[in-house]
Amino acid sequence: MFEQAAAQYATPFHLYDEAGIRQNARDLNKAFSWCKDFQEYFAVKALPNPAILRILKEEGCGVDCSSETELMLAESCGFTGREIMFSANAMPYEEFEHARKLGAYVNLDDITHIDILEKHGGIPETICCRFNPGGDFKIGTAIMGNPGDAKYGFTPAQLREGLTILKQKGARRFGLHAFLSSNNTDTGYYPALAKILFATAREMADATGLELAFINLSGGVGIPYLPDAQKTDIFAVGEGVRQAYEAVFPEGGVAIKTELGRWMTGPMGWLVTRAMHRKDTYKHYIGVDACAVNLMRPAMYGAYHHITVCGKGDLPCDHRYDVTGCLCENNDKFAIDRMLPEITEGDLLVIHDTGAHGHAMGYNYNGRLRSAEVLYATDGGYRLIRRAETPRDYFATLDMDECAAGLGLK
Repeated sequence: MFEQAAAQYATPFHLYDEAGIRQNARDLNKAFSWCKDFQEYFAVKALPNPAILRILKEEGCGVDCSSETELMLAESCGFTGREIMFSANAMPYEEFEHARKLGAYVNLDDITHIDILEKHGGIPETICCRFNPGGDFKIGTAIMGNPGDAKYGFTPAQLREGLTILKQKGARRFGLHAFLSSNNTDTGYYPALAKILFATAREMADATGLELAFINLSGGVGIPYLPDAQKTDIFAVGEGVRQAYEAVFPEGGVAIKTELGRWMTGPMGWLVTRAMHRKDTYKHYIGVDACAVNLMRPAMYGAYHHITVCGKGDLPCDHRYDVTGCLCENNDKFAIDRMLPEITEGDLLVIHDTGAHGHAMGYNYNGRLRSAEVLYATDGGYRLIRRAETPRDYFATLDMDECAAGLGLK
């Protein structure tokens, strides 16, 4: 499908598989179907495109937003009220007002946000708080994260105090949220997190007299970026959470919510790019027409993304390359010392697992322009769902009328 898409659209572009995204949403809903009031709130930051959000809305998902523009995007796609979770951070105050106007759930990140929310939108009857237990987060004996080093969430003491204050200010029910590990493919992650949240929430409900409305397991369920790594079994994850749930809430009545982004769309996206240059110095380099502007993760995190060469899947991977972009930064590399088939100029390369935190993290360093996004639809056709940026877009926010006129952009 990559060569067919590249015949219609200029590289580089991100390509997304509609059928795969829909199937992931259905599998997640099935894995948690034991909970009568389960809902996934797709993390908009992972793939903020209206076409994708509308697909997920059709599959029964809500959205998790963390900025005013994400709230605006959600509203434009028809999400309203309790279909929206607004996860606060160090937000401008007016963003709380916008979330409250939409009737969204508000997930407070800090005890100081209580006064801010009261003045900017008001305290709702149902409020959510983000919990940070501190210390190390372990599954068995393995340390999976260090919540105490993260900037997010209430401490246990702050959580009890904050919920007490919220009750005094009119809250009647609360939700509890935590994010303790990123891209975790261990099926024990969600169940281990759930046990912490279930026990903490029950304790807080008893201590404050507030009704526990829901547990938000947030995101963190990961995908296998390495081609031979094991895929997360979402049904095993759901079963593990069910067992933890029934041990603490045998009477039921507590809703479960998730905010998966990467798991939902990550493996269903690819960055399609062409080899433009070959350079042989101290190493062998393949320069492609994409760069870190189109996919920042390898440059930012040293993240691995699998690469295949279209039409050469049966050839031996007997050439060692650094696959690079065109930015004036030495970390602008999609792969380092990667064994691949011999690559020549014009070959089509596919960089895998870019359906989350790929295009969304794009930027304009060196004046490079962000690429298009294309949907491989369920009818077998290809649809442009975001055009590539143009120089006019790049200059649009600058106060440079004379320069724009000289460039023929007015």
